[in-house]
Amino acid sequence: MTCIVGITDGRIVTIGGDSAGSDGWHVAVRSDSKVFQVGPYLMGFTTSYRMGQLLRYSLTVGEPGTWDVDRFMATTFIDAVRECLSVGGYARNDNGQEQGGQFLVGIHGRLYVVGDDYQVGHTISGYAAVGSGYLVALGSLHSTATSPASSHQRAEMALEAAADLTEGVRPPFTVIQSE
Repeated sequence: MTCIVGITDGRIVTIGGDSAGSDGWHVAVRSDSKVFQVGPYLMGFTTSYRMGQLLRYSLTVGEPGTWDVDRFMATTFIDAVRECLSVGGYARNDNGQEQGGQFLVGIHGRLYVVGDDYQVGHTISGYAAVGSGYLVALGSLHSTATSPASSHQRAEMALEAAADLTEGVRPPFTVIQSE
């Protein structure tokens, strides 16, 4: 139960998230943010606060030192994430398939979606969303793609729409941008 949105113009990445924590029966507004920066990486997570805590405080991975950022993300970055989640006791094994959780990553002007199975997606639309409010947020991001609103404003509008129309998405919202 959450909504994380990401926007990129190819230079600047914006990631925003809500503050809901839910177990399916109860929703609590939490003060620990689902959106943060670790070194050069902007991240926003769904799935589990434990996963987010490990990504935020335990993940150790260098910056892409190659022109092939997609390759770096799918290999070196994901290898570091898998190790971080395994050592932290979070990674799950479902019938022999290792699983983590969903999160967005921004690096070098690019926006990536990391799936439960550690696949790395790089959208061409310039925006993405994950969590229970993702469909509403994607609709908002699509409808504002050519608007004069800033990416920060677009992220907030998408999160507001998700909070209004999706159970389990709550303000306050945190929105961060790369430099």
